Amino acid sequence: MPFSPLPLFARFLLLALLLGAAGARADAAANLAQRVYDRPNGRDLTTLGRMVLTEKDRAPRIREIVTYRLDKSGGETANLIRFIYPEDIAGTGLLSIDKADGDTDQWLYLPALDRVRRISSDRKGGRFVGSDLYFEDLQERKPSEDRHRLLGRQTENGILCEVLESVPIDTKDSVYSRRISWIDPATAIAQRVDYFEKDPTTPSKRWLLRGKKRNQGYWTLTDSRVIDLESGHETRMVVDAALYDQKLPAKLFTTQALADESLESEYRP
Repeated sequence: MPFSPLPLFARFLLLALLLGAAGARADAAANLAQRVYDRPNGRDLTTLGRMVLTEKDRAPRIREIVTYRLDKSGGETANLIRFIYPEDIAGTGLLSIDKADGDTDQWLYLPALDRVRRISSDRKGGRFVGSDLYFEDLQERKPSEDRHRLLGRQTENGILCEVLESVPIDTKDSVYSRRISWIDPATAIAQRVDYFEKDPTTPSKRWLLRGKKRNQGYWTLTDSRVIDLESGHETRMVVDAALYDQKLPAKLFTTQALADESLESEYRP
């Protein structure tokens, strides 16, 4: 019987089609992650709000906070968080400088010690002032630091979302082994994020969006919460006021301003 190249050619064609489809899905996943990262959020932002800590058999602990964010030139972003109430934590602050190459420098100011302490990179999984937020959660993560994959669509918070898996390219670069995000394709806003640490099949933490509103043309996330799925401990973040594009000065995002809140108090809402 003469040899027919058609079956072999068909197999190559099928393989090419499958590889092409896989490449298209990977591109779509990466594009979605980039859309989330690039969502318009103003050149700078100031918020006034509350952190509410809740755990079983204890009354909620309420902390008032002010935050500042500045998008600097060259792809660098600066963030300053300051607690202003109650008295036992007032003045405590965290400064994060997210660099264009993906690295982040962080400093913590503790009024009781009257000193600024640099946060080492191996403390990414340390809890920020007893909350469910890790220091890593307060850093900006660039899409290029992860591999992304679309897992399908699922309704979350009443919205049909794209489900996006993100896995660190460098496993030493994150305390999380992977993250799964439920993204509203219309706004590029996550409605839920599951965080996986040591167990790749069971999330350790969950972030949920519970409120948002338009403010000065930008979406402001006004009510969100992070839940420790093992203990049930919950950290709720509420934004009561948000001001965009105030032309915040770069001097606000320095260790000097971190240690002296009088240098930033005039910019509070």
